[in-house]
Amino acid sequence: MGLIIVVFVLLLILGVPISISIGASAIAGCLYLGYDLVIIGQQMVNGIDSFLLIAIPLFIMAGNLMNAGKITGKIFDTAKELVGWIPGGLGHANVVASVVFAGMSGSAGADAGGLGTIEMEAMTSNGYDKDFSGAITAASSVIGPIFPPSIPLVIYGSVASVSVAKLFMGGIVPALIMAILLMVMVYIYAVKRKYERTAFSAKRFFHQFIGSIPALITPLIILSGFTLGWFTPTEASSIAVVYSLLVATFVYRSMDWKTFKKCLLDSAISSANTLFIIGTSTLFTQIMALEGVSRQMSNAILSVSSSKVVILLLINVLLLVLGMFMEPGAILTLMLPVLIPIATSLDLDMVHFGVMLVLNLMIGQVTPPFGV
Repeated sequence: MGLIIVVFVLLLILGVPISISIGASAIAGCLYLGYDLVIIGQQMVNGIDSFLLIAIPLFIMAGNLMNAGKITGKIFDTAKELVGWIPGGLGHANVVASVVFAGMSGSAGADAGGLGTIEMEAMTSNGYDKDFSGAITAASSVIGPIFPPSIPLVIYGSVASVSVAKLFMGGIVPALIMAILLMVMVYIYAVKRKYERTAFSAKRFFHQFIGSIPALITPLIILSGFTLGWFTPTEASSIAVVYSLLVATFVYRSMDWKTFKKCLLDSAISSANTLFIIGTSTLFTQIMALEGVSRQMSNAILSVSSSKVVILLLINVLLLVLGMFMEPGAILTLMLPVLIPIATSLDLDMVHFGVMLVLNLMIGQVTPPFGV
């Protein structure tokens, strides 16, 4: 097993993509340990053969449609009119828009890459420092995978066999707390640096709000569906795609055939990358299980202390460090076979445990040295 770890770390140091690093080290382990090579294809297919995981490419597609269809611009403009009068108004609008967008896409990358472009341009052109603008844009974007819907929570629910609908509902309060605290920080910096704000205009807000209603009700549709049991997370992702396409095409008239084809291509590439990581990680964890490494790691962590608090702190530190260097999907698939037995032995609530893990990994996404 040591060979697998050495190959994996060496490939990461050389800058090889995480999916290739995991897969290549796992294949090297199969060859060295003498396992039947049929296991490679079987485990990679088993890793992504899940009805729940269909939601991943669909939520990615929904996010791309919203960005390309100018729906994100409508969201930001409405948020700006709503909170722009507070000191640091555009910073607050940044956070509020990310929370709304989070209720549609569940992807930090879609938020930072699409909505983030609009937010950065607005903030820097209105006198906000670039470092501050970039920091608040990155920090607010990671609210997406905590607030429902959430791609990492879908992965967790699939691997840990936990209700994704319950995980989604469990992410609402932590995400809102993060948003409020980010806005408090923006307020402090805005007062200190004397960032400008705009006067509130009820007429302007009402006009903007009316035009943005088709975009703003998307999170309400998705959340209502979970709460009332109308549809599953996978069905919600389909609804998000269809609704976004209809709004962009017929309401805002910002979607043409060329743009739609580009959205399909971008979504296919992003989805393939995410699912390939899950597939190779499943192969890696299967070898760890066959060699007894997962059990040994679980026992080592549990041997540190009998206190739940100490064990949870240790797990959080471990995941935060891993989150600085690796993709959340890869970490979840690799580490859950180790962490689930620990959570079970400590009698932890698996919904709470999942939200805690994902929130931790999102902090890692904006933490140096990589800060994806």
